[in-house]
Amino acid sequence: MKHTARIRLPVLLFNFTLLFLLLSVPARALYEWQGETGSFDLRGMVRGFAINYGYPEEEKSVSGGAAIARLLMQGRAGQHLGFELNVYQTYIPASLSSSQGGLGTPLDVERSSVLEWSFSDDEYVHFAIDRLNVFWSNNRIDLTMGRQPINLATTFYFTPNDFFAPFAAQTFYRVYKPGVDAVRGEVQLGSFSQLLLINVLGYKQDPDSDTGWSEGSESDRASYISQISTVIYDFEWALIGGVVREANIIGGSIQGELFKWLGVRAEGHVADPDDPQKDAFSELSVGVEHRWESSLDLRVEQYYHGNGADSVSDYAATLIAADGESVYLGRRYTALGAGYELTPLLNAQMLVIANLIDHSYLLSFHSVYSLSDEAELAFNFGIPIGKEPEGTEIENEFGLYPYSVNVEVRCYF
Repeated sequence: MKHTARIRLPVLLFNFTLLFLLLSVPARALYEWQGETGSFDLRGMVRGFAINYGYPEEEKSVSGGAAIARLLMQGRAGQHLGFELNVYQTYIPASLSSSQGGLGTPLDVERSSVLEWSFSDDEYVHFAIDRLNVFWSNNRIDLTMGRQPINLATTFYFTPNDFFAPFAAQTFYRVYKPGVDAVRGEVQLGSFSQLLLINVLGYKQDPDSDTGWSEGSESDRASYISQISTVIYDFEWALIGGVVREANIIGGSIQGELFKWLGVRAEGHVADPDDPQKDAFSELSVGVEHRWESSLDLRVEQYYHGNGADSVSDYAATLIAADGESVYLGRRYTALGAGYELTPLLNAQMLVIANLIDHSYLLSFHSVYSLSDEAELAFNFGIPIGKEPEGTEIENEFGLYPYSVNVEVRCYF
C-alpha cells in the first residue's frame, strides 16, 4: 500500500470539502462570487456506477461498483487573468480498472506523475489534479499555461487529429476531457481567422510511478503543433503541422454545412516517425450528419487508420507497435450513430462501429433520464459481435470486447 501522511492530506481536504458542499449548498448546484475586480466559482459532481462485464469465451462475468468525484474551480482577476483547477478522486475495483475507459476516467494519459497519487496496489484509488492552468487574454491573444485539455478534432467518433488523450468512439459522456501539460497560444488574425501554437510536454514510461509515466519531462517526447484556420464559403478550413511524440505530422480539417441541411466534417494527417524502422502513415476521418426538427439526429463516419493492420494476422504486431497510443487494430472502420429525445426528460443514443477488415461489430446503447436539475440517471449497454479469441490467437477485434451493462447516477452541485 502506498500510504503516506504527505499524500493523504490532499485527499482528506478534498473529501472534507466535497462532503461540506453536499451538505450545505442548496439545490442551485453552483457557488459563485462576482466582484468589481474579479470572479470565482466552485462546482462539483459525483458519479456512481454499477457495472457488469461478461466474457462469453471464459464463461464468466465481472461485476462491481465504482465512484468518481470532482471539484472544479475557476476564477478571474481583472479582465485579462484567470485560472482553472479540476481535481478528482476515484474508486474503481481492480476487476473493473482495465475497462475504466468506459467510465470516462483518465487512463494512461501521458502527463507528469507529480500531480497524481495512488492509494492502493489493488484498486484504482487515485487522487489527481486533472487540470491546473492559468490563462491570460486580451482582444486578440489568448495564452494558457499548465495542465489543460488539448483537442484539435473536428469529427466526433474517430478523431485522428486529437493527439492527446482522445475519447474512444463509444464514449458517450465527454464532459471532462483529461488535461495534459502544455502551453497554448491563440492569435486572432482576423474576424474569422486564427493562429494556434501548442507545446505539449512528453514523458518517459515509468512502471514504478502511480500513473505509469515519469515525473520529469522528456525532450524527445515533446510535441510542437501549429494550426492556422479561416472561414471560406461558410466552411472552416484548417491546416496543421509540427511534431507529435517523435513524428513529423502535416494535415488539416474542414467543417461546415451543405445546403443548410447536411453537416460535413473531415480531418486527418500524415505522420512520419523519426524511428527509421517505422514507416510513414496517414489517418483520415470523414463524416456527415443531420438533425431533424423531431430531435432525431444521425451521424455517419468513415475512418482510415493507416497505422492499423490490413489483415487479422497482423493484429498482434500492431497491438505491440502501438504501445498503447491507439485503441484501434484495423485499418478501415465505419460508425453509424443516432440520437432521439424520447421525452423532455429522456434522451437515447445508439452507435454501431464496424471493423471493415475482420467484419466484427460493436453495438453501444446509451440513455439519460433527468432526475432533477442537479441529477441524472444514465444507462449503457454494449454488445460485441465477433468471434472470440482462441487461446492467444486474435480472431477479430471486437470479439475481444466483453458484453457490458453500466448504470450510472450523476449528481452536480
